[in-house]
Amino acid sequence: MTTAAARNGALMTVASMLSVQLGAALAVKLMDGIGPMGVAWVRLSWAGVLMLLFVRPRPASFTRSAFLSCVMLGITTAGFTLLFMEAVSRIPLGTASALECLGPLVVAVAKGRGRGRLLFPALAGAGVVLLTEPWAAAVDPIGVLAAAASAVCLAGYILLTQRVGDAVTGITGLAVSMPVAGLVVTMVAGPSVIGHVTPHLLLAGLGLAILLPAIPFTLEMLALRRLTAAAFGTLMSLEPAFAMTLGLIILHQVPGPAAIVGIALVVLAGIGAARSGARPEAGTAHRDPALVVE
Repeated sequence: MTTAAARNGALMTVASMLSVQLGAALAVKLMDGIGPMGVAWVRLSWAGVLMLLFVRPRPASFTRSAFLSCVMLGITTAGFTLLFMEAVSRIPLGTASALECLGPLVVAVAKGRGRGRLLFPALAGAGVVLLTEPWAAAVDPIGVLAAAASAVCLAGYILLTQRVGDAVTGITGLAVSMPVAGLVVTMVAGPSVIGHVTPHLLLAGLGLAILLPAIPFTLEMLALRRLTAAAFGTLMSLEPAFAMTLGLIILHQVPGPAAIVGIALVVLAGIGAARSGARPEAGTAHRDPALVVE
């Protein structure tokens, strides 16, 4: 693919991260009503309904292998969403995002090639350390553990999203993975939160479902058709910077000097990944128009 394709993929990734972090910052404000699991449940349940209504997947669109990949993608989506919401209920949004992006960085190292394979992830990793400040003893250990577990799920999500995007035309794969994610969170969190849901919370959850995950997950699937998994994983290291900025604006979580240096490092790593991250070959099922709905 061309440099233009890589640039477009990078722009889609950045837009996705902004949407994710804005949605996460707004979701924090809903936690008092239904808790972190409840927020995850409302968001993913609505997203699954919306995808089924607007995309309307047909069985003929999937091979058995592609359908199984979509199901696995839905499970990992539910996993990192539930764990990340638990993390941000205990630790600052920027810190949680920095820990979560360790998963994409592992993907970047494992899948990368050439001179930037270790350089850009190393820059991003140093930035993550400065953003998280692990030497500070005030961080909630359960929140850190939840964010780290979310990172594992997010690594799987990246690899599965690329596989599904290559195997299934348009965004049809999301019309399976999103309902699966909604079912998983309903089984995990539904029984404890359904009784606390009000019409106002349902409406707010619908808005959040559009902002996070419907828009960003669509953008990420399209981006991973243009970028290597390594470049995408490194670009994801920009997310803590967005999280910290929005945490400051919306949640009044003020970053320290080390965090600001960390932001600069992950931005440099993200720029390097964007410049060298075009995929050498196109996937088999991603012919434009990219938003084909069957």
